[in-house]
Amino acid sequence: MNVAIVDYGMGNLHSVLKSVQTAGQFDAANIHIQLTNDAEKIRQADKVIFPGQGAIPDCMAALHSSGLGQALEEALTQKPFLGICVGAQLLFEHSEEGHMACLGWFEGQVRQFDANLQTAQGGRLKVPHMGWNRVHQTQPHPLFSRIDQDEWFYFVHSYYFAPENQAIVLANSDYGHEFACIVGQDNVFATQFHVEKSYQAGLQLLANFLRWDGTV
Repeated sequence: MNVAIVDYGMGNLHSVLKSVQTAGQFDAANIHIQLTNDAEKIRQADKVIFPGQGAIPDCMAALHSSGLGQALEEALTQKPFLGICVGAQLLFEHSEEGHMACLGWFEGQVRQFDANLQTAQGGRLKVPHMGWNRVHQTQPHPLFSRIDQDEWFYFVHSYYFAPENQAIVLANSDYGHEFACIVGQDNVFATQFHVEKSYQAGLQLLANFLRWDGTV
């Protein structure tokens, strides 16, 4: 099985690569994992991982300059696809960060956390949201296998998903208010948190992705 991690010059790519390689050791299957900026290798891959880190305008510029858009669009329609952090945000129609049009795979926006976010007790919350938060699964999914309800995952973000269609929301988290932190439909699964920084739970999710056939 060939797994392509999309290298468009943005993202914590080597950390993602190392984590996916580690997760692949959970399974006896023969798995070839590669970082690539080659559209043809993405087309030939059995599964695609689309990470991202940094500002949406920079990521979109890097994606356009890399010429990988068509290969990504084909992957989104044809094979198991995992978006991570900004790589997940880019799947929506529009981001408030830079007031930027994104890839438009999911209907909805990427919105900025209010600068005056507060806890239920009135304490101030910092933006960006950085640290460990519980993830509450709202729908069953194969990628949740062996992951506890309300498991902790690691977040670093100032923007969050605001989907038009709530049916694509697979899990929520809370930071001043509830927000969608995992969305998915058919063969596409996307997380706001950094799977590669989430230790054992993140490795389990990646192992589940490597075993996933893209059906729900």
